[in-house]
Amino acid sequence: MKILVVDDEENIRTIIKRSFQKEGYTVFTASSGNEALQELTKNSFDLVITDLKMPDGDGINLIKQIHSLYPDTMVMVITAYASTESAVEAMKAGAIDYIVKPINIEELRIIVRNALEKKTLQEENLRLKRELYEKYSFHNIIGKSKKMKEIFTLIEKVSPTNSTVLITGESGTGKELVAKAIHYSSLRKDQPFVSINCGALPENLLESELFGHVKGSFTGAYTDKKGLFEIAHKGTILLDEISEMSLWMQVKLLRVLQEKKIRRVGGTEEKEVDVRIIASTNVDLNERIREGKFREDLFYRLNVIRINIPPLRERKEDIPLLIEHFIKIYNQRTGKNIRGIKEDALKILQSYHWPGNVRELENCIERAVVFETSDFITTDSIDENIKLAVLSNSFPLPPIPSFTIGEEGIDFEGYIDLVRKKIIEEALAITNNEFLKASKLLKMSYRSLRYYIKKLGIKGKTKN
Repeated sequence: MKILVVDDEENIRTIIKRSFQKEGYTVFTASSGNEALQELTKNSFDLVITDLKMPDGDGINLIKQIHSLYPDTMVMVITAYASTESAVEAMKAGAIDYIVKPINIEELRIIVRNALEKKTLQEENLRLKRELYEKYSFHNIIGKSKKMKEIFTLIEKVSPTNSTVLITGESGTGKELVAKAIHYSSLRKDQPFVSINCGALPENLLESELFGHVKGSFTGAYTDKKGLFEIAHKGTILLDEISEMSLWMQVKLLRVLQEKKIRRVGGTEEKEVDVRIIASTNVDLNERIREGKFREDLFYRLNVIRINIPPLRERKEDIPLLIEHFIKIYNQRTGKNIRGIKEDALKILQSYHWPGNVRELENCIERAVVFETSDFITTDSIDENIKLAVLSNSFPLPPIPSFTIGEEGIDFEGYIDLVRKKIIEEALAITNNEFLKASKLLKMSYRSLRYYIKKLGIKGKTKN
């Protein structure tokens, strides 16, 4: 640990330096603010202990400069000019503490030791978080679940090869991210990666996009044009939503896979291409084959290595990591400083079924970051439709027990009240005990909700 002591009195500098050197610290000294700034350009300090009054200016300006130029360096003020105003000003400027002369060296040791230990702990936490993030991220694919770790292993194994890969999974699961991870982990990483959605273009335009065309081959073909296979030469091409490709185009693609050659639309010259093929789909290609909509021979050509990405609902342990990742992204884009998510809000997001998968979660967090006014994402900034979906799924009707009503009868109202109590308690938990929001989720009046809360003895404090 390095400490810089700044004071115009030599004896003060000497006492502090000797004291902290005995503690094992590396200590430098400066007699003025300018001298201190020169030392800061030459060395990285963990702590600066500075006088508030110096020959070339006051310590407040020095604190501000250090705070601006060296934000990781802590500053502590020692001065004989004690006042509430100067203390407040020093703290506002960025000082962590304020000590008055004459110096009690033992007290100073304790304060410095605590401050540096706290700094070490904070740095260690940041390091551990960074290592955790790096451990569970793979080219922006986030996950620590067993299924995602298996995918990371597959990516690592298949990337160095030239094998064709078929990526399957629901929309929004991150199929293109996996394709990019394979490419950028491969020997082709310095060559082009291009992708095309096979269902986004009509048949004639898709052929031109993939294989290129020659001038005059069709109306609007005013010049020769390279296709994506030529552009991706020595690199990788992602054929997204391959299931949407027509049977006629499938025949042409199969030929390219077999012969490693392409022919531009309207041209006669064949060109060799060295392209790695990655295909992706969100539908069952076997079902497409049974329907006669996908060629079985093309399927076998594509299905050399299969990577199936699980839907988000099957890897909910990854949701907190994904949320942290998206908060970081949208903090940067919006200039905000959201520090995390509240526990009750996280509980809602982990209970949701996410039909749109990771893409839907990202949109949800983007919205939350934009609308959140506190330091943490709360239930208030989560989309009402998500909260309502969680609420409706949280209360499946309990199975009706098989019984025969005897002569003694049953407590019908008591049983109904038990069900009411559970539902209301869950609604209050989701809405953070805000009665008005809970009443809307339960589609009952505010007055009725208050009545049942009182009748059923439900504990909760209104915020309305």
